[in-house]
Amino acid sequence: MAGRRLVRIEQRRPDLRFPFPDRFVARLEGQRIERLDRRAKYIVAHLASGEVLTMHLGMSGRFTISQLGGQNARAIGAFEQEYGSDDKHDHVVFHTDGGAVVTYNDARRFGYMDMFAAEALTTHPHFREIGIEPLGPELTPEFIAAAARGKKTDLKAFLMDQRIICGLGNIYVCEALHRARLSPLKPAARLATKSGKPTEAASRLVAEIKSVLEAAIIAGGSTLRDHQQVDGSLGYFQHRFKAYGRAGETCTADACLGSIKRTVQANRSTFYCPKCQR
Repeated sequence: MAGRRLVRIEQRRPDLRFPFPDRFVARLEGQRIERLDRRAKYIVAHLASGEVLTMHLGMSGRFTISQLGGQNARAIGAFEQEYGSDDKHDHVVFHTDGGAVVTYNDARRFGYMDMFAAEALTTHPHFREIGIEPLGPELTPEFIAAAARGKKTDLKAFLMDQRIICGLGNIYVCEALHRARLSPLKPAARLATKSGKPTEAASRLVAEIKSVLEAAIIAGGSTLRDHQQVDGSLGYFQHRFKAYGRAGETCTADACLGSIKRTVQANRSTFYCPKCQR
């Protein structure tokens, strides 16, 4: 879509999770997409008009892409699992000047789209409380120590607070804590000294957060239910889990003879090894 002009938009319902913005179709038709970015879980399309189109997939949203139209249409990519593929859930269709047709399909309608001035991107309600990107240069031992200093909340809840670091979900927090050998149950304050400097645990944790996410990206993500990559292929990082979903199994950490335990924190399953995660 980057560099393409939107020649026609089909808006097939008045709302998704939230109502579409006013004059949604009129504001999009004829616009060129200058570039596509990502911020947290949002896809951000920068338009020649100076506005941005922000798109969130929610729980079951997906984009499908086809080329040409009518009898010569052909899909690009094939989904391994057809969850939510019924075309009655095709809610927005973008037609580009390059012949590609990009369709937003969402069975649960938990996704949403919005439009506003690009200059308001950092202050808009969708974005103003989003934390730093975990793979960006801002995530350092010094940052995480400053954010954790004096915090009594448990380490797992601290890492999953999207106002501090965005994009760290349940799976990858469990994996990063296991690899850093840090207990998810201990207070987050352990990441900072009394003077606010990062502890050795903070340095270890930052390195493992980045390592786990980079490995997951290379593997295509983690397919547990209906996640696929954009070409329809499945992610394979779930085959490399060291903690998540392995309750009762032997811990694979070096020189550890413990076993993975499951507990519940804030209504989410936590998997960890009580023996090596201290």
